[in-house]
Amino acid sequence: MVVFRYDKSFEGLLTALFDAYFRKTFPEILLPHGETLPLFAEPHDVTTDKLKATRVWKGIEAKLPHKLRNMVLYTWLSELPRSDMLLFRYLRKIIDNPKGYAYNFGDKDVFEVKKIAQKVSHEGHYLQMFVRFQKAGDDSYFAPVSPDHNALPVAIPYFKDRFHDQQWLIYDVKRRYGYYYDLDKVTEVTLEDDGHLLDGKLDPALMAEDEKYFQTLWQNYFKALSIKERVNPRLQRQHMPRRFWKHLTEKQ
Repeated sequence: MVVFRYDKSFEGLLTALFDAYFRKTFPEILLPHGETLPLFAEPHDVTTDKLKATRVWKGIEAKLPHKLRNMVLYTWLSELPRSDMLLFRYLRKIIDNPKGYAYNFGDKDVFEVKKIAQKVSHEGHYLQMFVRFQKAGDDSYFAPVSPDHNALPVAIPYFKDRFHDQQWLIYDVKRRYGYYYDLDKVTEVTLEDDGHLLDGKLDPALMAEDEKYFQTLWQNYFKALSIKERVNPRLQRQHMPRRFWKHLTEKQ
């Protein structure tokens, strides 16, 4: 049994593809560095190489249009178990077969990549709808998120376009990283001291003076708009998944 171990990065996965073709040996299992090997395994430790990864990606670009390349990236962002091995098999099929094979949805791996990519895309749309910003004392805005999939990179272009006139930080409290927009560019950030953000709320000492007032105003508006006799919890959960409620001002 051939086993490749790598650093669990996307560039690492592309490097593993390069190594497999170079060695003419293809793994049956992908594991992170340091993981215990199965019995009778033939291991190969992949050293992530940006040049190798770039060569592989350029080859994929020649085979896949932009929309299908996004499907690859979205599948990676899904963080689902064994999605890396699925992508390895998928990309190998794309490389080995004539251009257009990615539309062969009769192939189990091709269909699975499409299905997973759609889930991540939907999660990105949910973020666009359900992000709620809180105003800080320095006139910047903070929003917590905790999506099922690592879909924040999918939604960031929307926020840069929609809220281009204000500084903001959208922070994934589950994965403990986020994106900061400074009115010019978006930068990925990881906060060393983010313990006070993990409940999804700004410390009252950091809030703008009128932030609590506007939150209360929005909650009262939400209650006034609601018609008690027409409340349909099941339909509400369908259109507004419960996992987002803890970050919605109107649901507090």
